[in-house]
Amino acid sequence: MSEDVLSQAEVESLLASMGAGKSAATAEAAPPKPVSTLATFKPREKITPYDFKRPERVGKEQMRALQTLHEGFGRNFAAGLSAMLRTMVEVKLTSVDQLTYSEFIFSLENPTCFNLLKAEPLEGNLILDINPSILYPIIDRLLGGGHEPSLLARRPLTDIELRIVSRITNLFLEELRRAWENVLELQLEVIRVEHNPQLMQIVPPNEVVVVISFEVALGETRGMVNLCIPYNAIERIGGKLSSNSWVAWARKASSAQNVEQIARTLRGSPVLLSVRLARTRVSTGELINLRVGDIITTEKDIHRPLLVSVEGVPKFRARPGVFKGHKAIRIDDVILDPADAIGD
Repeated sequence: MSEDVLSQAEVESLLASMGAGKSAATAEAAPPKPVSTLATFKPREKITPYDFKRPERVGKEQMRALQTLHEGFGRNFAAGLSAMLRTMVEVKLTSVDQLTYSEFIFSLENPTCFNLLKAEPLEGNLILDINPSILYPIIDRLLGGGHEPSLLARRPLTDIELRIVSRITNLFLEELRRAWENVLELQLEVIRVEHNPQLMQIVPPNEVVVVISFEVALGETRGMVNLCIPYNAIERIGGKLSSNSWVAWARKASSAQNVEQIARTLRGSPVLLSVRLARTRVSTGELINLRVGDIITTEKDIHRPLLVSVEGVPKFRARPGVFKGHKAIRIDDVILDPADAIGD
């Protein structure tokens, strides 16, 4: 019996082990304490979604080159269009994007001015779309109107309007040819004009195209002009669209042969040479009553030299005389600064 009795030390050890087991069971039953997400959060790497329906087939360097090239084109086209319309026109490059052909087509208005272009030696065709919101105000301006805002017409272009629009498209193509001449000598031509863009299928719907969009502003009126270039048209010249290659080519120093060729061309260019004998003022009545043989008196001294201008710019001072029975002048001085000839 005495051997079955636990000592005091054994009893305390047994109670301690029972208490430890109970606390462990309680800890297992209790819910885990919330862990701070800020302490354990690890930033993930940036994930860029990839759409297999819209693969980016044109490289970033080619896209930058296209953007830089057409920014200069926009400025030149704005200057030419302003001279044609005799009013200020702003042309701003808004975007250079890669889309599928179907996305480009469904983003256009119907009807619109949809021009199919041939751009040799590029393969396939290009597309020039001019939005009616800016096209009809330009036509109105060319026909003598444009001073007051008019309602936007929602109809296809007439034959007369198509002839007028051809002046705008020809200006666009000429400036586009000049912008591309450092990359490739393009021969651009409009081969067809449609008003419904869905009737023109130049590439498969899922084919990648580069869409270059311009915003044209004529006074308070604004509209978009889009140039669509299919990928297969520029696939073989991707190396030439490197920004380093064509910019470096443009900055190359002129050779002696180029300088001589330009000089030969300029030597044969006709210029207007005019000699101003004197200046005076007459009334309208005196001007109307002038007859053959009348003498007009001036305050200019006969010993003062005459002013010789080339294309309206003062260039020389000369003396009048006669040479082999013909009236002639003898150059006495060269005018280096046209401002020096104000008092002549």
